Amino acid sequence: MAAGVVNRLVTRRNSPAANGIFFAGGSSRVLKQRDSSPIVAGIFGDLDMPFLIAVLGVLGAAAFWWYRMKAMNDAAREVADVVGRVQGNIRRKKLRSQAALSPLTAIDDPVVAAATLITALVSEDGPVLPLREAVIREVISQIAESQKKTDEAVVYAKWAAAQVGDTTMVIDRLAPFLRERLDPNERDDLLRMLNRVAQGGEQRVKIADQRMLRLRQKLGFEVN
Repeated sequence: MAAGVVNRLVTRRNSPAANGIFFAGGSSRVLKQRDSSPIVAGIFGDLDMPFLIAVLGVLGAAAFWWYRMKAMNDAAREVADVVGRVQGNIRRKKLRSQAALSPLTAIDDPVVAAATLITALVSEDGPVLPLREAVIREVISQIAESQKKTDEAVVYAKWAAAQVGDTTMVIDRLAPFLRERLDPNERDDLLRMLNRVAQGGEQRVKIADQRMLRLRQKLGFEVN
């Protein structure tokens, strides 16, 4: 009798139905424990807002860097296009490599050289603001054959002056180049253009005497 009862209990315990009830019961206990877990409660309770803020922060940072890289790529393409148009007789790939080493070595046009020289001198102590840039465009338009040429020269001049950052180097490189291509009257005009840009804009710019002396020497004028 006892042996029969034991066999029945063992059979019931090993049956699929009994196992299902056992695991279901175990799962129920696990779920109950999980529902009462302070970690889960924290994630879905008190940490909802901080977690959301963190996610938004990550998304915002990703969007910022994406926009910044896009802007940098657009600027690089614009400069490459301008360089290519300014130097139409040189293949763009070669010119881009040359400009990467020194923006001044890529200049072989007197209009671009004049714009770059003037921009470098008036921006030595600060950036070129909109009103002064308008004056630069006005004086360069007087020696450029078209509005497109003026735009190209001014865009390249601003970029080149910012890249070099050494006004003495700009003078030493571009003034002899202009001396060879301009007659004395045109060189006088160049100095008048520089003075006009320095006087115009948001406020008057004072170009250092040593800069003007060096410029006049490199342009071939006699100085005392």
